[in-house]
Amino acid sequence: MTAPGVYLDHCATSPLRPEARAAMTAAFDVVGNPSSVHADGRAARALLEQARGQVASLAGAKPASVTFTSGGTEANVLAVRSAVAAGSRRLLVSAIEHDCVREAALASGVEVVELPVLASGVIDLEALRAALDAGPSAAGPVFLSLMAANNETGVIQPVREAGERVRAAGGWLHVDAVQAAGRLPVGLDLYCADTLALSAHKLGGPQGIGALIAGPRSRIVRDLPGGGQEQGRRAGTQNLIGAAGFGAAAAAALAAEPAGPQARDMAAERLTEAGARVVGADAPRLADVLCIAAPDMSSEIQVMGLDLAGVRVSAGAACSSGKVKPSRVLEAMGMGELAGRAIRLSGGWSTGPEDWRIAAEAWIDLKTRREARRHPAAA
Repeated sequence: MTAPGVYLDHCATSPLRPEARAAMTAAFDVVGNPSSVHADGRAARALLEQARGQVASLAGAKPASVTFTSGGTEANVLAVRSAVAAGSRRLLVSAIEHDCVREAALASGVEVVELPVLASGVIDLEALRAALDAGPSAAGPVFLSLMAANNETGVIQPVREAGERVRAAGGWLHVDAVQAAGRLPVGLDLYCADTLALSAHKLGGPQGIGALIAGPRSRIVRDLPGGGQEQGRRAGTQNLIGAAGFGAAAAAALAAEPAGPQARDMAAERLTEAGARVVGADAPRLADVLCIAAPDMSSEIQVMGLDLAGVRVSAGAACSSGKVKPSRVLEAMGMGELAGRAIRLSGGWSTGPEDWRIAAEAWIDLKTRREARRHPAAA
C-alpha cells in the first residue's frame, strides 16, 4: 500500500506556512540593512521590529526581550552560556533535554547534574527538590534547563511547578519551548522562567532562525562578538527575510485554533490494538504527537517501511545526522530495548484526520506483512 505523501514529521520541521512564504517573498524586495540610518535601512528596521513584536506576542513577552538567533540550538546554548557567565557553577539538566543543552552544559566547565525522569517521561520533581536543597551557595545561582514538551514523546513537563521551585531557590530556569510553541501557550510568566528558546521552522516558519526570550532576571552574554546588533546581545547583520517569515508564522500560530487529540488518539487506539505501545500514555502530551514502540520491529524498519508507503515519520530526535539509534530519552524512561524500537509521528498546522488514519493503516499493513513473512504457515 502506498499513501499519497502523508507528512507526519512536524517535530523535525514543519512545512512552510503560506503566511510565512508571503512575508518572506515581500521581504526580498526590502534592500536595506536594518542597521543603516537611511530610508531603505529604516524600512528594513521596521520590518525586523514588526517580526520581533510578532514573535514576542507568541511568547507573551515584550519585543525588547527577543534576541533573534540562528535557531533553537543557538538559543538554548546561549542561555546555558549566559547562566555560566552570570555566575552559575551548578547546572541542572533533565535527562530528556535536547542534545544541544546537554552538550553545552557538559562543555561549560562547571558542575552538571542530570535529573531523572519518571517512567511516564515527566521530570522527577522530588529529584529536583533534592538537587536544589543540595546546592551550596558558593556555586552561585543554580540553573535548570527543562523543555516544555519533549521532542520525541510529546510529554508535557510541569514547567511552572519546577520554575516556582527554582525561583524560590534564587535560581535561573531556562525553558526549551521549541516543540510547545504553536501547540500550547508559552511564556516567561506562564512558566515562571527567566529564558525561553523558540525555533521558527517547528511552527511553520523558515529554517535557520530562532529566538531567545530573556526576562528581567537574566543577563544574556555577548556570545558572538562584532557589531551592536540585537541590543548588543548577538553581532552580525540580522536575517531579515528569515525574521519576516518567523514573525508571520508566529502570528499565524497564535491566531490558529489549537489542534485537538481526537485524530491522534484514534490512530493510537488502532496501533495499540495491532501491538504497538504508546510511549508516555500516562502523561499529558502534545495533542498532535504520538510516539509508539513495536516489540518486534526496529525503529529503522518502521521508518523505512512507512517511507516506502508514502508516510514520513522519524525515529527519535531529528538532529542525529540521519542516524537511527536507540533513543536516549526512552532509555531515560526505563524502556530498555524498546528504546531502539520506537518511532515518532508528529502533526502540525497542515495535518488532517485523514493523515493519521492513513499512517495507522500503513503501519498495520507493514506489521502484517512482516509477520506473514516470518510465519508463512499461519498466513
